[in-house]
Amino acid sequence: MTLWRIRATVDDRPGYLSVLTASLALRGVNILTVQVHTTERGAVDDFLVDAPDTLGEADLVAAVERGRGRDCWVARSEARGLADQPTRVLGLANRLVRDPDATGEALRALLGADTVSWRPAPAGVRGGITGRTMLLADPGGGSFELRRAAPDFTPAEYARAQALVELAATVARRAAEQVTLVLPDGAELGVRPAGADDLAGVVELHEACSARSRYRRYLGGGAAPSPTRLRRLLEPARGLTLLATAPGCPGPGEPVVAMANLLAEGDEAEVALLVRDDWQQRGLGSALLRRLVGHAERAGYAALLLHVQAENTPMLRTLRRLARPTPTDRDGALLTLTIPLTTSAPAHPR
Repeated sequence: MTLWRIRATVDDRPGYLSVLTASLALRGVNILTVQVHTTERGAVDDFLVDAPDTLGEADLVAAVERGRGRDCWVARSEARGLADQPTRVLGLANRLVRDPDATGEALRALLGADTVSWRPAPAGVRGGITGRTMLLADPGGGSFELRRAAPDFTPAEYARAQALVELAATVARRAAEQVTLVLPDGAELGVRPAGADDLAGVVELHEACSARSRYRRYLGGGAAPSPTRLRRLLEPARGLTLLATAPGCPGPGEPVVAMANLLAEGDEAEVALLVRDDWQQRGLGSALLRRLVGHAERAGYAALLLHVQAENTPMLRTLRRLARPTPTDRDGALLTLTIPLTTSAPAHPR
């Protein structure tokens, strides 16, 4: 007996799948697993079968066509194909948690792609499938393009692949940004991406900041933002929020002493910082800004925008420390500064 993969399209009508399976059974073909992919053209049935050694590819194609199947694709399979699809996907997800840089290899294994390429393009690219080509949006910026000789990709395969890409991007972002930061005065802070469970710490940060610091951050009013707005800042739809935490302090968890936001729209991203008053003018804002600039360049953004009040001398001094050209537009007391970025592909494309 020999293992084969068979994929064919049948009309999505009652009884049509049973006609196809009966045609295979008449030739001694044992169906081990079956997946049904719903498409606009009909139901795409994906079989793993055990067939007699006397049957070849042409025999299986003929059996499918006699069973009212069309657009048939047949290929030999290996023993690893016996693992069901959910088990395979979970195994690949576990691999990405341990090594998010293996995204390309995971996609190749999941879909049997012949080529997987990553292109540095602004985040937000529209993904989709066109026959035997699949385009996947990388949430961190850029996109993956997959190609295979046969068969055509299905919407179900696209959904699985996009979920893996998003998982890898989340893991990579969190792993890359979890660092220990040493300030010029020797103080050590933890820096990491924010999450929804950081809401309480961020609320405490705003309460600990002076009205002046909050006014400079939000360009109006001295009151703290609502919890709903803070939740959106903690997990932006596109971009990144970093938190700085001070270790060795009493109480549950480490207190948040600074928050840095990178909020993306199109090929540009807006940056804003909030540093607790007793941690200001110690180099913390400069360090967080540099990390956001590095993240934005790796993600492929063209420029960063900062809206700063003209009287906010500490923030303007922080920007000068970047030693980058910073074109400035003025609208009354509000300055809009633009930091052009040099985009580049990651050293090891996922």
